[in-house]
Amino acid sequence: MASPDKQQKRAQRAKTKAKQNRMGKPKANLIHPVLANPMIDEPFDDVEIDLSTFDFKDIEENGFDPAHFDDLFQAMKAGESISLLAMCLVFLQYPVLELVVAEETEDAATDFMMGLLIIYRGIFHDDDEDAAVKWIGSEAFQAAYNEASLILQKKTARERVRT
Repeated sequence: MASPDKQQKRAQRAKTKAKQNRMGKPKANLIHPVLANPMIDEPFDDVEIDLSTFDFKDIEENGFDPAHFDDLFQAMKAGESISLLAMCLVFLQYPVLELVVAEETEDAATDFMMGLLIIYRGIFHDDDEDAAVKWIGSEAFQAAYNEASLILQKKTARERVRT
């Protein structure tokens, strides 16, 4: 039997290890530090989105109701409170957006994305369409959007390697 001193050291190591496991370990080789935030990395995992009911043709013909995208807009606002890059990461991970980009023409997908961004700016920043389009075309937004796109490409590539 180990001495009381050794037993105490073992118990302390076990206690420390259990605490580390409860708190979660930092992700090794994180692609970008902003992805350490669960609000930014996979922000829609807990959101119920039925992609089978999504009708892009109806949106093209009649426009969309911003209320249907409230989960996206709220997540984007939370991301924007961290940084513009975080907001772009949230936006690009939206499952409906991923579906539109995968299944529709590039022009249709771009129009849809622009529409979402314009509505978002109108709701949270009181921008009219011209101001929102100017913001989307700004160097700051374009740089954050392009960086977010690259980060997600790297993340996807890494996930494919693991599976």
